[in-house]
Amino acid sequence: MSHYRSNVRDIEFNLFEMLGIDRFLGSALFPDLDHEACRHVLSEVARLAEGPLAASFSDADRNPPVFSPESGSVTVPDSLKKAYAALRAAEWWRLEAPPELGGVAAPRTLVWAVAELILGSNPAAHLYGTGVPFAGVVHREGTQEQRRIAAHMIERGWGSTMALTEADAGSDVGAGRTKAVRQDDGTWHIEGVKRFITSGDHDLTENIVHLVLARPEGATAAGTKGLSLFIVPKLLFDLRTGEPLGRNGVQVSNLERKMGIKASTTCELRFGEREPAVGYLLGDTHDGIAQMFHVIEHTRMLVGVKAVATLSTGYLHALDHARTRMQSADLTRLGDRSAPQVAIISHPDVRRSLMLNKAYAEGLRALVLYTARWQDKVAAGEHAGSDVSTARAVNALLLPIVKGVGSERSYEQLAHALQTLGGSGYLQDYPLEQYVRDTKVDTLYEGTTAIQGQDLFFRKIARDGRRALDAVLTEIGDFLQSLAGDDRLRHERAAVSRARDAVTGMADAMLGHARRSSEDPRERYKAGQNTTRLLMCAGDLMVGYLLLRQADTAHRRLDQGHLSPADRAFYRGKTAVARFFALTVLPLLDAHRAIVEATDNDLMDVPEAAF
Repeated sequence: MSHYRSNVRDIEFNLFEMLGIDRFLGSALFPDLDHEACRHVLSEVARLAEGPLAASFSDADRNPPVFSPESGSVTVPDSLKKAYAALRAAEWWRLEAPPELGGVAAPRTLVWAVAELILGSNPAAHLYGTGVPFAGVVHREGTQEQRRIAAHMIERGWGSTMALTEADAGSDVGAGRTKAVRQDDGTWHIEGVKRFITSGDHDLTENIVHLVLARPEGATAAGTKGLSLFIVPKLLFDLRTGEPLGRNGVQVSNLERKMGIKASTTCELRFGEREPAVGYLLGDTHDGIAQMFHVIEHTRMLVGVKAVATLSTGYLHALDHARTRMQSADLTRLGDRSAPQVAIISHPDVRRSLMLNKAYAEGLRALVLYTARWQDKVAAGEHAGSDVSTARAVNALLLPIVKGVGSERSYEQLAHALQTLGGSGYLQDYPLEQYVRDTKVDTLYEGTTAIQGQDLFFRKIARDGRRALDAVLTEIGDFLQSLAGDDRLRHERAAVSRARDAVTGMADAMLGHARRSSEDPRERYKAGQNTTRLLMCAGDLMVGYLLLRQADTAHRRLDQGHLSPADRAFYRGKTAVARFFALTVLPLLDAHRAIVEATDNDLMDVPEAAF
């Protein structure tokens, strides 16, 4: 039986009932897709995800890839090869490929919905397939000749990596020492060591294209501004045909031994140590960090989706167990030895835990697809030639929330889901223990949660002049106003409104610290102490807001009547979870606001020896 449990019903609810993507399907932007085509895609991908794709999930964890120091190569288990072959053969990756390279023009809302199903089923397989979106970056940023490389990446199914991190630099990308030396023929020789490189080597694809940040020899700009981005293949190849010609000077020197997601290879790569590592300057322009951010932003979204997808299937496992596990009498008959045992879903604290699982699983899914809807607005605006600056800014604002909050809350809630299974959840008999291990890395991938918090405040709010934040807060305010006449949602409406005020107050206080730092640099410490707090509270606000939108939609559907028992239960669940979250989670934001507004610098004055 498959470990993976999809929730296509909720995905469709978000896409069609809440976000209404039907309105632009079949347009000039997406001419080949309509409502039924999208539903067919989701149904078929779910069938693949629950079947052959999920089959290797536990086996590849128990029998992970093997590194051979002698050959400097990595071999993945046969079970994973079968799963990856099934994923490639199904060709749903064409939804992510540029239409110019054989792809299908699809809205990002559908692309990320499909990604959820695959990432929830077999995250390692999806990570090995990032050659497709990375080829899109090469195609968009590259020269005419380099677009031929992008075509090979798509047509020949090559893998790809993003090579940023170095041992001594860590998250400070600008401190990297990898260098690039220009050659007479226009190529570059790359010299340096990169670590924590996802999919750095494997035997699933014919070739692997590394996108490597390096500092050109003689570059004068310090930090990230002096970095350029290079296309460095594992195997050299004929540019015209793509046929491999032999090894390039890229060697795997280590395969990391990890807590989780063991089926995904995380490698140390050495460039130019034994022989030249030939690379090509992307776009023939020294604009590396800006080019790489196209990859980073995609990957941060991917990490958030991966975490939320795993939480969703983990919650459904916990829910099923709670419905079938008989234990103890009902709490109203506590102490009555004649009372029958009941399913544990009857116990109040189990219900509380399950409803919190549901709130974050469904609320964060809504956040992912809501963010993707802003990405669709960018694409539609660009197609129409209109101004998309606000849509771009809002998408940028939401990305650290999707990644940071999505990963933190999913890891936290999966631990609660495991609790529902009790001691059994700690065993490999159930997938929860692997879900927990595999999801912890999502809080670290592509920047830790602390980095996401700093990015949200210092770049996406302060540097942006809070334009994007105000756009979202205004949208929330307008929606709350639209509900003024619906007495059924008055408590939820009031809770979201107060949470909105709390996040606004936090941002105002921190912006005040940032402004005063021009006179007293230590004022910036006060903001820095609260960036993660603001991130998590902004995430809870968005979850509460989107659950309320879903509840409003559900009420309207319930009012229409003529529903099946399954649909009635589904919509009733939407109204219940919105109320639960509004009354039990959102009030906590007032306390966080008080903490932010009272922040001083006592923490920064504590001597290191006192820690």
